[in-house]
Amino acid sequence: MLTKEQKIEQIKQGQKLLKENKSVVFVDFSEAGVEDLRSLRKTLKEIGAKMKVLKKKLMRIAFQRENLDFNPEQFELQAAAIFSDKDISEIISPAYKFSQQLKKAFKVLGAYDIENKNFIDEEMAIKIGQLPSKEILLGQLVGVLSAPIRTFMYVLNEKSKQMVEKDIQSTPSQ
Repeated sequence: MLTKEQKIEQIKQGQKLLKENKSVVFVDFSEAGVEDLRSLRKTLKEIGAKMKVLKKKLMRIAFQRENLDFNPEQFELQAAAIFSDKDISEIISPAYKFSQQLKKAFKVLGAYDIENKNFIDEEMAIKIGQLPSKEILLGQLVGVLSAPIRTFMYVLNEKSKQMVEKDIQSTPSQ
C-alpha cells in the first residue's frame, strides 16, 4: 500500500510526463515476464520513449490536473503507460510488434494523443501499429509519384531512338 506522500509523488510524476510528452500508449503487461519487459524497455529507450507503471486512479488524477479528458480506469486490466515526445504511430508500432512476439502475454489497450487531446481505442491503435514506418511510407509515396515520370522518360527515350534510326535509314549513302 502506498503512503499519501508516495501517491502525491506519483501524481506529480504523471503530470510531469503528460506535460513533457506528445503521446501515451497504454498496454497490458500482466502476463509478460520480467526479461520480456526489460527487452521492451530497452527498445523503447532507443526510440526515446519511457514505460511507467502508475496506478490507474493516480493516472486519472494526473490527467484531470492537466485538463485532459481521459480516464485510464476504463481499462479492466493492469495498464502500463508508454510516454513519448514523438508521434503516436512511432510508439504504437514497436509496442504492437512486441505484443505479436508475446501473443497473449502483452496487449496494446489504446493510446492518447496529448497534443490533439484525442483517445485512440484498441482497434485503431492496432491498425496504426500494423502500418509500416514513416520512412517506408514516404519511400513508397516517392516511388508511386515517380513511376509516371519514369514511364514517360522511357517512352521519350524509345521514340528518340526510333527517330534516330529513321534518320539513319532516310539519309542517302555516299
